[in-house]
Amino acid sequence: MPTYLNPRSKFVVLGRAGMDLYADPPGAEAEHAARFSTALGGSSGNIAAGLARHGLSVSLLTCVSDDAIGRFVLNELTKYGIGSEHVRVLSGESRTSLAVTETRIENTQNTLYRNNASDLLLSEEQVLAVPFGDFDALILTGTALAANPSREATLRAMEHARRAGTLVVIDLDYRPYSWPSAHEAAATYRAAIEAADIVVGNDDEFAVVANGTHDDGLNLARSLSTADKTAIYKMGERGSLVFSSEGSFETGIFAVEALKPMGAGDAFMASLMASLAAELSLKEAILRGSAAAAMVVSKFGCAPAMPTPAELDAFLSRHSAPQS
Repeated sequence: MPTYLNPRSKFVVLGRAGMDLYADPPGAEAEHAARFSTALGGSSGNIAAGLARHGLSVSLLTCVSDDAIGRFVLNELTKYGIGSEHVRVLSGESRTSLAVTETRIENTQNTLYRNNASDLLLSEEQVLAVPFGDFDALILTGTALAANPSREATLRAMEHARRAGTLVVIDLDYRPYSWPSAHEAAATYRAAIEAADIVVGNDDEFAVVANGTHDDGLNLARSLSTADKTAIYKMGERGSLVFSSEGSFETGIFAVEALKPMGAGDAFMASLMASLAAELSLKEAILRGSAAAAMVVSKFGCAPAMPTPAELDAFLSRHSAPQS
């Protein structure tokens, strides 16, 4: 397990950022909402916001459209203190992602508009201009691998980051609707995993990558530790299994009254990496990531709900450590 992150570490997060429109008030169905509240969205946008809330230096690597939604994203990045020097604004007909969603746990509707998505136009030229040696970690989500040119650009980014000695972290984040086939996704993810140091995914995602069952996916996750990689295998309410060269362990989850099902994975990733940057052990980092996930699903929004270190500490002081 790499241990060279520290409180001065700099992160670059690659992938989708967009606008979330939440039906308001909480609990309302989108088709009956009296109004909508806006928030920074997208898996990578949320992770970057979570890192920024921990006071860490973080920049986003993506593309947004030259329109009101793209400018909303840029304004939100500024508000959170996220660097936009590697965000490319695209003219033409591409569009920044827009999600219309709800704050309710049962039958949640989440309508995502991603036709000709700007973030999937990330280019190799844009990636090659990034000084990865200036960053301590590259974090990306699997949505960036779903289509070209972003797929090839993302794989190239991982290659260049690894060559520069930068920690490479991937959240598999498999969205079936984004891919032509599960077979193509599996082949692409396997190439990305080869270039990663830390791989995070749930049991369904690892099964897809393994082209098999949950048992096959679990065996794949377990095998990564022998290649000097760390695999975090998430199992929903059953917690997580962690496999690393330093050993394996199991963790549970924090029980909370959830308001919505979204944002847990992004919060987990942000607080996991922030905790490693605080030079905590992997087990402590997983614990704090799990706490952040529980906090975000019990609050309004995703990026706005990302906890600060003080808020995480307060939550942990009130909740017992989860049992596996």
